[in-house]
Amino acid sequence: MPPARPAEPPGEPLREPPAESLGEPPAKPGAAPLRIAALHLPLLPIERRRLAGAAAIWTSEGNRRLLVAVTPAAARAGLAAGQALADAQAILPGLALHPHAPAADAAWLRRLGHWALRLTPRPALDPPDGLLLDITGLAPLHGGEAALHRHLAERFARLGLTARIAIAGTPAAAAGLARSGLEIRVPPGGEAEALAPLPLHALRLPPASIGLLHRLGLRCLGDLLRQPRAPLARRFGPDLAALLEAATGARPAPLQPLRPPPDFLAAHDVLEPLITREAIDATLALLLDRLCRQLAAAGQGARRFLLQAFRVDGAVQAIAVGTGLPSRDPRHVARLFRERLERLEPGFGFERLALEAHATAPLAAAQAILPAARPGTGRAAPSGEALAALLDRLAQRVTLWRAAPQASHWPERGIRRVGPFVAVQIPPGWPGSGPHPVRLLRRPLQLAGVALLPDAPPSLLRLGRTAWRVTRAEGPERIAPEWWRERPDRPCRDYYRVELASGARLWVCRSGPVAPGEAMTWWLHGRFA
Repeated sequence: MPPARPAEPPGEPLREPPAESLGEPPAKPGAAPLRIAALHLPLLPIERRRLAGAAAIWTSEGNRRLLVAVTPAAARAGLAAGQALADAQAILPGLALHPHAPAADAAWLRRLGHWALRLTPRPALDPPDGLLLDITGLAPLHGGEAALHRHLAERFARLGLTARIAIAGTPAAAAGLARSGLEIRVPPGGEAEALAPLPLHALRLPPASIGLLHRLGLRCLGDLLRQPRAPLARRFGPDLAALLEAATGARPAPLQPLRPPPDFLAAHDVLEPLITREAIDATLALLLDRLCRQLAAAGQGARRFLLQAFRVDGAVQAIAVGTGLPSRDPRHVARLFRERLERLEPGFGFERLALEAHATAPLAAAQAILPAARPGTGRAAPSGEALAALLDRLAQRVTLWRAAPQASHWPERGIRRVGPFVAVQIPPGWPGSGPHPVRLLRRPLQLAGVALLPDAPPSLLRLGRTAWRVTRAEGPERIAPEWWRERPDRPCRDYYRVELASGARLWVCRSGPVAPGEAMTWWLHGRFA
């Protein structure tokens, strides 16, 4: 007797479709010269933990334990970043030590980058402890770059952060000046002169290259900038020359923003923080009116709206709603936001609300007409827009999907979940050679069956202690495995459409042909209506 082949359940339940990825519109370059404000946060690990007194952050580098950051009180006692931990404890025995958590610091820096969206639409991260803000064209709104510089310093001081701020025409120059402690504003084209007295590590060159440049007598960036680019590129590689040209503005250095700015944005700053739901609703209505006017002027509609609430303590909360079809109806979008706004936690209040439109598409203006009445009812027939609006409101509470066919041999893979507005196309040859049930069982049930011959349909089926007598049967319909994705030893399936004595019609299968005397395992995979 040949050994019995292990039985396999014919399928698994349907899975949720992956979330639709929405593209962001590319940033539009402005006509004004690029201006970058670099912020260096030297005490970021300290201020994230809100440490006070004599405290320090330490980390391990191989067999050495070094300080990463120290509080001002510890610095006055003679401690500094990069110092050996044993020396620091000898100088200050009562030093409070905390292990370095770079992942938490990076997450907090990203949170600060999102908060900086209230200052500029294009903030970028400069890890491990810096931010780069594109302030091109923003200086006139604050009365000049000097006033904008003071405004940035005040905003970060209000958050309890120590920030060194430098403004220049390139990201590398601004970051190098800020990390060197020079809080200056470099006029356009003056980056090379401002960088000249700085040490080589201001541009974060590789330590091996810095050591070799020192042996050649090049101690500062001015010495390096005066050298011909071709010999530098031959000896140190093209990256060094490219970095120098990007820092001085000879080569464009694109800024990698935290998130691309939206094409359509409406924001509102308030003098008194928003705390009550009525004030938030009124401000959202104002933003929706502005944003929808922008969309109408451009002939566009949006399928995703993002509301960002900036709290006075620096926290940023976001709420997004989506529509199935492009929309610019403020009443419809406000209705979608109505329940989501309950998730906001004002705390001490919001000082700014910003509403963005994403996934935009052309939307022609439609003339309002009276809906046609249904024959014999006197009621207006629902339009496609009304159905789309209904689905949008339902999607805020439950997950909506529709079944769509896809080309596959296995019945459980022949259906996939798609969004309610996705166009459905039937693949050629779907659903197969014979009629299949409209609905399959989420988990197929294992049955015990009796068949007179190896290739004959079952004459009796058992589920637990219940026995069903089969009066009629049709089959088999053999379905082979998909060789391009299945393992080689997976058997085929034989499906039968059977009718029980009670009148119920079932769709059962077994794993491939069986030899005489081999145990048969049957599965109930579907039921006909």
